[in-house]
Amino acid sequence: MSIRQFNASYLANEDRILFRFNTQNQEEYRFWFTRRVTLFILAATSHLLAKKLEQTHSPDAAKAMNEFEKVAILEVVKSEDSQSQAYETGLNFPLGFDPILVLDVTCALTKNGEKIAKIEDVNEGEIDDVLSLDFMLPGGANLNLKLAVNLLQAMCVLLDQLRQQAGWGEAILQIKNTPDEEQSLEIKTNQNISIH
Repeated sequence: MSIRQFNASYLANEDRILFRFNTQNQEEYRFWFTRRVTLFILAATSHLLAKKLEQTHSPDAAKAMNEFEKVAILEVVKSEDSQSQAYETGLNFPLGFDPILVLDVTCALTKNGEKIAKIEDVNEGEIDDVLSLDFMLPGGANLNLKLAVNLLQAMCVLLDQLRQQAGWGEAILQIKNTPDEEQSLEIKTNQNISIH
């Protein structure tokens, strides 16, 4: 599946993001992203892309480069907005016309097309320029997207703009070691969220 265009919008009455993309084969996929899913995508992808850069740069340099790339992509997106073509709705809907709620997401760097479990086990230069995103869907279904870094960053710029519009706060990634020393990722927001 070769992704051609992304489109997303925040729907205040649903307090969700309607995220959709089309492919070169005129297929369209539609999903609902919740606040938790959106913040996780933003934090986890930023963390993994920084880890990828740390393979060849110091952690501080990698963080600065990652931020610089985000700003550069945002500037490109802003300049393309005036001349970009409108989103083209697909002709085929493999998962159906109605959006599907994404229950959870996992993100991983890849090496030779396979997901990397531990980045520490990878030698310099072995990581692909692709990040794997798995959308966990109702009924146990899973949709895997392997996105090139530039496409992923463009998607994250779009999601980040909608996160700001929704007032969802920043995502903060915390890496916690469990008793058996495996790392787990946890997302926290920088705002106190009250539920009424």
